Amino acid sequence: MNVPAFLRRRRWLALSSLLLLAPVLVASSRVPDAPMAVVERHAGYDVRDLDWQDGARGRAVPVKLFMPTGAHRGKVPLVVFSHGIGSARDGYTYLGHYWARHGVASLHVQHVGSDRALWRGNPLQLVSRFQRAAGEAEAIARVGDQRFALDQVLQGEWGAHIDRARIVAAGHSYGANTTLMSAGARVVRHGRPIWLRDPRISAAIVISAPPFYGDEDFRPILRGITIPTLHVTTADDIIRIPGFGSGVDDRLKVFDAVGGARKVLAVYKHGTHNVFTDHRYFDSRAVSEQVKQATEELSLAFIDTAYGANPQEMRDWSTRHHDLVARYVAP
Repeated sequence: MNVPAFLRRRRWLALSSLLLLAPVLVASSRVPDAPMAVVERHAGYDVRDLDWQDGARGRAVPVKLFMPTGAHRGKVPLVVFSHGIGSARDGYTYLGHYWARHGVASLHVQHVGSDRALWRGNPLQLVSRFQRAAGEAEAIARVGDQRFALDQVLQGEWGAHIDRARIVAAGHSYGANTTLMSAGARVVRHGRPIWLRDPRISAAIVISAPPFYGDEDFRPILRGITIPTLHVTTADDIIRIPGFGSGVDDRLKVFDAVGGARKVLAVYKHGTHNVFTDHRYFDSRAVSEQVKQATEELSLAFIDTAYGANPQEMRDWSTRHHDLVARYVAP
């Protein structure tokens, strides 16, 4: 199951250690594209698994790219998606397929330090593996993965077909924290800021965001995020693991703390923390399908509205899904 970023509510490592890690975000060098492997062809779009290597960091960056085949006739928006801890690039494919069918490209990044490989190995060491994966070094490396993958797409053969004015960061659980960091979350440690914003990101979709850095007050961290943001959670979005608990109130605190007026919140009446993944663990089939369908539609309406479409699309969504939604806030 996906568990939240930063399992332990403790402060970051000494700032000197962080500053040694932070430069990797801007030091990534261009490497040749890996051979294209078209794993799926669909009416109107292709899906490719690409295995890239960031030579500057010595870190693999596997991705799954959903690309509308009609993109050569014009430029399309791009979503850069980060998975939750213990998942992978194929953990949220329902969103990639939906967006691609509707003319939106998406790049699903696999974070090798916090991906599905955590489940392998000695079961007695599982907790320690997850704690390491949720630590500060991996949190920073994830932002580097997202940045590097975006570099590769924009510099490669697909770059000419991507609208650089419509690039969205998105993520679930730990991936939501990664998204917030790329969107402009700002942490101050020992009087100095840690700020990893990617200026190419102009909107963000935040699904089930855990507490941020273990701090009690999220406002100083998140108030500098002023791009349009969509926040999605459920009334049953509860994380319970030894030594850590996080409920929907934390998701609401994140929403409240994000700055700017262009932010949207949707809270579904039902669905667990993992209802947003491809797999169905603890939810009924009906709940799983309803939440996923509503999230697909809402995310697309948000992307359209964030870049100038009629806001009526968002209002229509709330009307259609009134019975499913416990709370809805929109500008």
